[in-house]
Amino acid sequence: MQSQILVINCGSSSLKFSVINPADKSVMLEGIAEQLQSPQGSITLKYQQTKQSLPLKSPYDHQAALDSIVKFLTEQSLMALIQAIGHRVVHGGEKFNQPTLLDTQVIDNIKTLSPLAPLHNPANVIGIEACLKAFPDLPQVAVFDTAFHQTLPQHAYLYGIPLELYQEHSIRKYGFHGTSHYYVVNKAAEYLNKPINQCNFISAHLGNGCSVTAVKQGQSVDTSLGMTPLEGLIMGTRSGDIDAGIIFDLAERLGYQLEEIKTLLNKQSGLLGLSGLSNDCRELEQAANEGNARASLALDIFAYKAAKTIASFAVCFNQLDGIIFTGGIGENSSLIREKITQHLALLHININSDTNNNLERGTICNIASAASIPCLIIPTNEELVIANQTNQLLSEEKRNV
Repeated sequence: MQSQILVINCGSSSLKFSVINPADKSVMLEGIAEQLQSPQGSITLKYQQTKQSLPLKSPYDHQAALDSIVKFLTEQSLMALIQAIGHRVVHGGEKFNQPTLLDTQVIDNIKTLSPLAPLHNPANVIGIEACLKAFPDLPQVAVFDTAFHQTLPQHAYLYGIPLELYQEHSIRKYGFHGTSHYYVVNKAAEYLNKPINQCNFISAHLGNGCSVTAVKQGQSVDTSLGMTPLEGLIMGTRSGDIDAGIIFDLAERLGYQLEEIKTLLNKQSGLLGLSGLSNDCRELEQAANEGNARASLALDIFAYKAAKTIASFAVCFNQLDGIIFTGGIGENSSLIREKITQHLALLHININSDTNNNLERGTICNIASAASIPCLIIPTNEELVIANQTNQLLSEEKRNV
């Protein structure tokens, strides 16, 4: 059996994992550890078409989860097949613009970037350090969400603040969801039977985190997420764009402390804050159908802001080959896709309602009407990108020895 890559995507209280063969793109197993750091923590996985649970012992943390995963891999005689581990790391700053072998210095650099992605980089480091203990003899690679956006031109990544803040402190737009946007635009080019370097797309990754990216001839030229994952679209719990003066008003007039404002904008806003109900689009759609006005309002605002950003990125192109929807909401919510595209008629984007409402899950589909530019639904596969890029880096390292 061919060598496999273990892919780790670590959150603050979760750990997604999969074992992927980069040669044939097959997934040997995949799973998730959830509610870590609590006695309610659990691990579920799918292996050989069978779903099963793994035990999770006290202290119910990431290391305990990895210990349980390693035990399962050993019992199934799979450990010997794993040649490396690929980690998703959200923020790489300007230093990391490609997959990178992990060592102490690289991990320290990732830690120094944590203030730019406070919900993500610390959790990514937890997963890396836990894996180093669990797999001390395997090469481990970081694949950065920000890397795909290192092709942004200065006019797209600089803010309207004193230039010295960028020159001396690296304050600029970085962008995220890079592995997702990279994957779907390449799949879109394949679907349209065109070379990626001849394609222009606007890619909308919509989930609990959301971003829109303009991809010109295969390269990211603008994106909605900024220096941190807080800028841009309304998201599950994040506010997205707001008037910066609101922060001063919260502090000066309402007495908010800085940490309270950070929590408000990152964890209490977005769909959750607008609806007062949930950050889950599925729950909000059900509530809206049952007459919940705030849920309906939250979905309307979410869709309008996404459409507004998509439309604004039209300035990046002389011609556009298509719009792409991906991510949990983008792939699965026909209602949100309909609401967004209703705002985009000026861009000659119109969808076929029957096609939009009757998609086969997990497949690539063009929901555009005959008179519209393509409007593609493409399931993302960030794990496969991480496995491929990890494998490519190790292959290059071997050739250079």
